[in-house]
Amino acid sequence: MRKRLADLVSSPQWEGAIVLLVVLNAITLGLETSDRVMAAIGPVLLVLDKAFLVVFVLEIAIRILARGPRFFLGAWNLFDFTIVAIALIPASGPFTVLRALRILRVLRLISVVPSLRRVIGGLVAALPGMGSIVVLMALVFYVFSVMATKLYGETFPEWFGTIAKSLYTLFQVMTLESWSMGIVRPVMEVHPWSWLFFIPFILCTAFTVLNLFIGIIVSAMQEEHEHTADEDRRAIHTEAEHILAEVRALRREMAELRESLGERPDRH
Repeated sequence: MRKRLADLVSSPQWEGAIVLLVVLNAITLGLETSDRVMAAIGPVLLVLDKAFLVVFVLEIAIRILARGPRFFLGAWNLFDFTIVAIALIPASGPFTVLRALRILRVLRLISVVPSLRRVIGGLVAALPGMGSIVVLMALVFYVFSVMATKLYGETFPEWFGTIAKSLYTLFQVMTLESWSMGIVRPVMEVHPWSWLFFIPFILCTAFTVLNLFIGIIVSAMQEEHEHTADEDRRAIHTEAEHILAEVRALRREMAELRESLGERPDRH
């Protein structure tokens, strides 16, 4: 029975049906945010939401029956189980906020779609390498924040009055959001040579350190893709070896059959 259930939950048809249900549930949850839609078909949407939850609970239960305790050894299985379990907590009293967390069911697409799983796997693999970049970014921001506070804190206290304000302002400059007309040019009207401060900061952060983040993530995702490709190649190689062994066994049986057929006339 477990073998049949395991084959069922791993079949493409089953996964496609779950993806369809997750997408439909995401649409209904989005429609619930509209007062006009809720006034027209609100009870229907709530019933559909309960129906989707029942289906997801049954799906998790079937997967647990199929895999047994091994179900809880998989990270993606725990992810799916947690998302569905959150939806089962009554959203009342102090847990009212959980009503908004129902949209987390949409994240189940990550565990169902293999390409999305590879992307998340690459991001997780990139975390150790990103730690050193985060430390480097923090040092750069701290140094430039102290400098900005000392240089421009008196004339622009709303932007650079404290280190905290300088950090936030420089973060806005790094994102290149209204950095020129909104911050740098007003500062340059009072401090004409301030561009010598802001241009190196932008070069060090937006065009250098952030690109290091992107490089680490791309490298990790490439390694994840190569690992998946290696597993596929090993699976194909193993299957080919099994087929070759079966062919050799069949040839031996054919050879023995020919020998037995060739010996029969001599015996007569």
